Amino acid sequence: MRTVDILVTGMFSPAAVAAIGLADIYTGILRRVGGSLGTAAIAIASQDTGRGASTSRDDAISQALIIGAVTGVPFVILGLLFGHQAIAVLGADAEVVRLGGLYLMIIFLVAPMRIVGTVATYALQGTGDTRTPMLISGVANLLNIIATVGLGLGIGLLPRMGILGVGLATAGSRVFVALAILGALYTTHTDPELTRPADIILTRQLLGISLPRFAELMVTTLVAFPFNALLLTFGTEVNAAYHIGRRITQQIAAPLYRTFSSVSSIVVGQLLGEGKPSEAQNAGYVIAIFGLGTVGVISLGVMIYAPRLVTLFTNDEATIGYAVAFTRTYAIVSVAMLILFVFAGGLRSAGDTRTPLYARFTGHIGLMLGFSYLSGVLFGFGLLGVYTGIVLAYIWAAIVVALKFISGNWTETAAALIEARKNVVDSK
Repeated sequence: MRTVDILVTGMFSPAAVAAIGLADIYTGILRRVGGSLGTAAIAIASQDTGRGASTSRDDAISQALIIGAVTGVPFVILGLLFGHQAIAVLGADAEVVRLGGLYLMIIFLVAPMRIVGTVATYALQGTGDTRTPMLISGVANLLNIIATVGLGLGIGLLPRMGILGVGLATAGSRVFVALAILGALYTTHTDPELTRPADIILTRQLLGISLPRFAELMVTTLVAFPFNALLLTFGTEVNAAYHIGRRITQQIAAPLYRTFSSVSSIVVGQLLGEGKPSEAQNAGYVIAIFGLGTVGVISLGVMIYAPRLVTLFTNDEATIGYAVAFTRTYAIVSVAMLILFVFAGGLRSAGDTRTPLYARFTGHIGLMLGFSYLSGVLFGFGLLGVYTGIVLAYIWAAIVVALKFISGNWTETAAALIEARKNVVDSK
């Protein structure tokens, strides 16, 4: 979906690509909020599905959706009042500020719906229903692509609205996802049901699991601000190239390692709910091995065909060269991301969101930002130092999370959470 945004805006100018990329730093906060609450929802939903506790599961899902809607309201206000200032503070030029501020304002206007849609998707996946979110997201992405091309470029009878049209298409698709999934939960189409929240223990568990996850995700967001500022010192073309290279690998490899992460959370969580910790750990190993074989082959293909892939996004000669290098860098990163996502997904399904937080924090602060700045700027290695810092950050994070998963002591966290929820159900 966002890849099409970059493709279309690439037809406008490098400034438009940079504007979308910089605005995406802020809109990424919405994904962080939804992802953190969704992580808690999928952990509890998978565990309770495994042990057949539908009452506790439905209560937790309903609470997560309400919390998500409430947390989206401040973003609406921020978008209306400070959209352009948010882009300007990153050091962008006037045209990038104008375009990025407009796009950011539109996306933030639908923040509550976007967060609710993300949480509901995770919750349904936790129950083992990956088909319903897939169908809804598929329709939403198709509508978004059609609207982005139509409104952005003015195809047929539609007006040419430029970046405004791109923003409206994205916002509309997120509203569609939220309404469609809520409708599925409200009807008998899905197993979970929306209920009136009743148990404070579930609230505490949702927050206890989601807050470290939110901190982990926000580390990547907060580091993105100085990291993009660092890239802008090398020029607007370099910044645009970074977003193009990152977008290519996210389009091709990211759906796979995110899928394997979801599978890990679902399968490991349900086995933990069934009281089978050893089988849960073995399942994580199998998923990781299968994922490495798949993502490894695809990443190799991305490295080989990077020059061709880049030209789909831009025809600016200065940008193309840098974009090829960033694309190959993130192709290498994708292999480390697979390991990180699979084992982190297993840990989170047990309720351990602190280990992935530590892994991301140390990797992004110390290596992606710190190493890149020291080697790239102070020691004069330029973009080579930046490429190396990116790769090292994800390799380090993958090692930390893998070692924790191998230790096996994370299963005790799941056992404690399940025991507390058993008391809640028994008291009803």
